[in-house]
Amino acid sequence: RAATGLEDFGSSYYREGLERIVEALNTEAELNDLGRVIQRATISNALIQRLKVEDTYRRHPEIEDQVVGGPVFVIGLPRTGTTALSQLVAADPQFRSLRMWESQAPTPPPEAATQHSDPRIAQAEAGLKMLDDMFPLMKTLYNSEPTAPTECQDLMGMSFRTFHFDGAVRAPGYLAWLLGCDMRETYAFHRRVLKLLQWHCPPVLWHLKTPVHMFALDALVEAYPDAKFLWSHRDPAKVMASVCSLIQYVRSWSSDRNDAVELGAEQVDSWVEAVGRAMDFRNRNGDERFADVSFADLQTDPVGTLQTSYESLGLRFTDATLRSVTQWAQGHRPGSRGTHEYDLADYGLTPLGVRERFADYLAAYDATA
Repeated sequence: RAATGLEDFGSSYYREGLERIVEALNTEAELNDLGRVIQRATISNALIQRLKVEDTYRRHPEIEDQVVGGPVFVIGLPRTGTTALSQLVAADPQFRSLRMWESQAPTPPPEAATQHSDPRIAQAEAGLKMLDDMFPLMKTLYNSEPTAPTECQDLMGMSFRTFHFDGAVRAPGYLAWLLGCDMRETYAFHRRVLKLLQWHCPPVLWHLKTPVHMFALDALVEAYPDAKFLWSHRDPAKVMASVCSLIQYVRSWSSDRNDAVELGAEQVDSWVEAVGRAMDFRNRNGDERFADVSFADLQTDPVGTLQTSYESLGLRFTDATLRSVTQWAQGHRPGSRGTHEYDLADYGLTPLGVRERFADYLAAYDATA
């Protein structure tokens, strides 16, 4: 409030999540000095952006009349090609994607005429450079660009109900609460931000991505009745060590605690729960909303794989789509940022043990690649 001169946070729904993550940061996360700076900045920015969103709606109530198209959501276990698939879809000009620079600071609403020169792009680029300088391994583990599509966890973070916090710090109490909390208003606010972003900057058919949507598809579809899903699949035994390695590295920025075996167990637990919930939703609601994308197919034939997925979901695959996604695919070959080898044993896991935990998922989908 002091930073913005604004008072109204909107619905008080956000308060419980805020209080629970702050308690976890103070009592569970074992923050170091840098961690206290990082997490305070994360919390403050989420509150600042929430204030600004509410203020924009107060001054422009007509934004509420906007209709969000779709969206098409990319889901799947982390490290299964979700980022590449998301960027491939984002290359299609019929879609509006959430870009990093506007995810971090959605207000003032972007304008179509200045969307490629908005000063927030340079600010995001400077932030990424600082991140690369401080934590150089990150750019080899995760591809982030200011104008590229990003996960929509910042939008969920404004309601303080997001697994983004679990990826940054160890917070088991917060995570346990998050797994059982009501996510409906989180997605209602998520939609509120999309309306603001598309208001002066179409198109209005959205594509979005984050694996954590699998935890709460019922709440998501209540906010987005026309939602469809591209679900990427890959052998969990081939991705869990990579998942753990990424989270281990990011958590090391904020805490000196490093228990790899503990991390391995908690991540397997979380993602077994996620795919179980997503499978249950799909079983109850049918396959019509879903297109399955094999990691191997995405690597060997990204354009053909996307076209087949579009056809499955009833989406248009136009000549403009073909040209744009082909150009993207030709400039982003698999392995272009290097490859990494990860060992499940470092996290107290074995391929057989991981596959046993994901047995229902592996039996249901072609996730052997």
